Amino acid sequence: MTDHQALMRRAMHMAQTARLNARPNPWVGAVVVCADGRIFEGATQPPGGPHAEIVALQNATTAGASTSGATLYSTLEPCNHTGRTGPCTEAIISAGVAHVVVGITDPDSLVAGTGIARLREAGIIVTEDICATEITQQLAPYLHHRRTGRPFVMLKMATTLDARTSLSDGPRWITGEQARVRVHELRAQSDAIVVGAGTVLADNPELTVRHVDGPSPQRIVLARTTPIPADAKVHPCTVWNESLPDLLDALGQQGVIQLMVEAGPTLATAFHADGLVQQYVFHIAPTLSGSLNAPGVFVGNTQLSLDECTIVSTTALGDDIELILEPLTQKVGAL
Repeated sequence: MTDHQALMRRAMHMAQTARLNARPNPWVGAVVVCADGRIFEGATQPPGGPHAEIVALQNATTAGASTSGATLYSTLEPCNHTGRTGPCTEAIISAGVAHVVVGITDPDSLVAGTGIARLREAGIIVTEDICATEITQQLAPYLHHRRTGRPFVMLKMATTLDARTSLSDGPRWITGEQARVRVHELRAQSDAIVVGAGTVLADNPELTVRHVDGPSPQRIVLARTTPIPADAKVHPCTVWNESLPDLLDALGQQGVIQLMVEAGPTLATAFHADGLVQQYVFHIAPTLSGSLNAPGVFVGNTQLSLDECTIVSTTALGDDIELILEPLTQKVGAL
């Protein structure tokens, strides 16, 4: 591992600390290495607050360190426009930074390479694509939103070993406590969550974040024909009765970066069959349903072949296993 990689991974760690409060801005981390060897870190603050690069530079200044001739690491290309805050590029130039190391470029139309171009124009050395694969994964929801205008769709389902989503005459939850805490982490990372009316009627879920610290997502119920009871725990919620693509377009325009689908097999199948899912999160319990009548993950003849997906991670959650899959994207022109 090179020094660039080690310091960029330190910036990635800082970025992760901003995962819950930076949205709708990207969660970015930065590290400043001053000429005297001292190192200072920063992460993107909530909307309206400074970006990661500014925080790191301010931390250096507060400590009495000179940023002249420093090297700055940022997981994402510094912005070059005025939004809620001023351009990070101008602050970097004013600080006398000599070298900027960037993880990935920002596809946002307001940035899209202009930040790097401005830094080079000012005589700053810019090194690109350090830990790019890992940072692309870390920022996947943001990148998807900026490139498509739609939220990154994460479909989460709990299943038995025989791929059933319920147990006959069994407990309400298939999985254990650690898996349920993990679900609340996923909710906190999502800007919105959607379920079907059937799930509301059957389980009366709250869909809030309770087992971890973090914001609760906007709640959406897909109910084309079934009314939602006035006393349902899911309220206040948005009731949607139009198409799923229209829902994604509307949420994308609202700035929703990540949408969590925490639904039963019918709605899960609808998202999957239309190719609207960017990430599948399966929590697999070490038990068998043993019933052909128990609902499966998908309904009808819909299947999810591992040949069409890549396994992102497998993680033990107590006695359960979290399996994260992402669909393979065919390259343009591939046979």
